Amino acid sequence: MTLRWGILGPGGIARAQTHDLIAAGIEVTAVGSRRQESADAFAAEFGIARAHGSYEALVADDEVDVVYIATPHPFHAAGAILALNAGKHVLVEKSFTLNAAEALQVVELAEQRGLVVLEAMWTRFLPHMLRIRELVAAGAIGDVHTLIADHTQKLPADPAHRLQDPALGGGALLDLGIYPVSFAHDLFGEPTGVQASATFTATGVDQQTAMILEFGDRRAVLHTALDTQGPNTASIIGTGGYIAIDGVWYTPTSFTLYDSADAVVERYESPASESRGMQFQALELERLVAEGATAGTILPPRESVAIMRTMDDIRSAIGLVYPSERL
Repeated sequence: MTLRWGILGPGGIARAQTHDLIAAGIEVTAVGSRRQESADAFAAEFGIARAHGSYEALVADDEVDVVYIATPHPFHAAGAILALNAGKHVLVEKSFTLNAAEALQVVELAEQRGLVVLEAMWTRFLPHMLRIRELVAAGAIGDVHTLIADHTQKLPADPAHRLQDPALGGGALLDLGIYPVSFAHDLFGEPTGVQASATFTATGVDQQTAMILEFGDRRAVLHTALDTQGPNTASIIGTGGYIAIDGVWYTPTSFTLYDSADAVVERYESPASESRGMQFQALELERLVAEGATAGTILPPRESVAIMRTMDDIRSAIGLVYPSERL
């Protein structure tokens, strides 16, 4: 069965995802926006046959089997619930939702409906990450005890921009910090303790956040910022060596495996590609549907809920509450 995809929210990230979907031969049949003219423009750009002027019309479209949610963070849960209630499988942009309560609501509904819901944490499914996961599981660097990772970008400082608006889930954490936090979960599971410190913009979103996640005797040392471009590298350190992931670690990239004497054991180079690598998460969703499964092993829905619990703990530590959570 060929799955037909609909795009809910035709913004910048939706453009990147749709490009990679089409390049991978995945069928995109419809797009939905709150404004018909936006849907029409996006459909024309990508050669999509059906353009809807509302999200409700998109999820009601019989020519759509899977809905990709690409709205701002505070609207992820509502969009996912709308699509699930219409009987559609869902790929939800990261961060999965605004908070853990919303994440649990989405996941429980998907479980009740027997549908696939997958967080679009594309990094999890990239080839270099699959190889790293194999090496760690095989004990190539011994007992892994530390992750060091950053995600920092110089993003728009305009107070009117989405990233500077607390009401739209702005700040470094949900857009950037989610990457190293998810990576720490991938390696170590859910943390037993969270420490964090942040500075804030004039609009009240986190400008930079430093985090230490505790996993018993293991640690993840993480940093995110939206006002500066950093190295965006990562290191996984074990008792028998370490893995140094090149920048930009969360995109298709390369890494080097060193032993405890600092000798190179393996050098991995990502295959050349014209895509950003976002097709892999879509292919995982399609695989789950084809196999009649609702949860995989790389990023099961309940893990997305756990990640949002950690994000909530980080926000609690730095005192960040979004406006909708005060209602």
